Amino acid sequence: MANTTYDYLIIGAGIVGAGLAAEIVQRKPGARVLVAEKESRAAFHQTGRNSGVVHSGVYYTPGSLKTRFCREGLGRLKAMCEARGIGYETRGKLLVATNDLEESRLAGLEERAAQNGVHAERLDLGALRKLEPAITGQAALRIPETAIIDYTGVTNALLSDVENAGGTVRMNAPVTHIAQSGSSYRVTVGGETVEAGRVIACTGLASDRVAKMMGIDPEIRILPFRGEYFVLPAALNQVVSHLIYPVPDPKLPFLGVHLTPMIDGTITVGPNAVLALAREKYTRFSVDPRDAIDTLTYPGLWKMLARHPGATWSELKGSLSKRIYLEAVRKYCPQIQLPDLSIYRSANRAQAVRPDGTLVDDFLIKSKDGITAILNAPSPAATCGLPIAAYIADQIL
Repeated sequence: MANTTYDYLIIGAGIVGAGLAAEIVQRKPGARVLVAEKESRAAFHQTGRNSGVVHSGVYYTPGSLKTRFCREGLGRLKAMCEARGIGYETRGKLLVATNDLEESRLAGLEERAAQNGVHAERLDLGALRKLEPAITGQAALRIPETAIIDYTGVTNALLSDVENAGGTVRMNAPVTHIAQSGSSYRVTVGGETVEAGRVIACTGLASDRVAKMMGIDPEIRILPFRGEYFVLPAALNQVVSHLIYPVPDPKLPFLGVHLTPMIDGTITVGPNAVLALAREKYTRFSVDPRDAIDTLTYPGLWKMLARHPGATWSELKGSLSKRIYLEAVRKYCPQIQLPDLSIYRSANRAQAVRPDGTLVDDFLIKSKDGITAILNAPSPAATCGLPIAAYIADQIL
């Protein structure tokens, strides 16, 4: 017999899972909600290891969920942080073009910003140097709304709301088995069997595997890409005030190595994007046998790499050589020297890839018979976390 019965079981205590649980208890007072997290603390993986940026939505396809949720998410996060005393600073972003090709791409980004309702200002070299004397380039696009934030603080505040409303949050509670039982589900959580009327998986790097456990065919595989960060010395904490980004290649899902003032006052450099052989381990040479086999035997991986050989080799070289990594930064901030780069941390991004090698660019959510799996929540998922939660709540309540 099941020991405990819940109306809603949410697997994963990142910002999406925490936001969904908070949305449910707000909309349905008295609902029995359980958040089950396998790690010892919330926001352990992608939520707590990203760049800490609140994106404005400048890059994304007009009309996509990414764009819509980014715009909504920025406003909701700002309001929540101001009301709750959580770290949030509007710094603005500069997309810096350092050659003719990148400058030609600025026009497309400026047009995309207008389509997405994002305020953007074109800057020539003189205006750029006036704003950021340490930055050089041919031109830039300034996005004033971009902010920095404490995403772990946001996640913990949402989980506190859940508990204050009578919900249950369990750490060190991996979900290892899910089976339908009549109109509900019997689920093994941290070794205990519980019953849940509805199960929603917000599991990031494990989303394809958890979907299969739930009986959903994911039709994609999660491939982990490690992003490596460096941190500048305290003496350079004022080297920039804006977030400084390169102009991205529109064919790739990654935004390039950037300078990011963090909410704690430091400045990080990164990330790159290198194929990882462990989904939830973060040192450079970490290998998990199951993860490595799942990745390297997936046809979609090799088809994807064949589409982007130049970018693949460039990212790998930057990972293996600190000096090459430095060159990517010195293109727009020549003041930074090799001794200024101290290892900060790494983060693994869950990239959903189809068998034909194409990347899943937008959010991907599948539901059936009382279960829901978020299969793809790529960057800017942290910015979009609260609107994603509201979107799912609209579907399940």
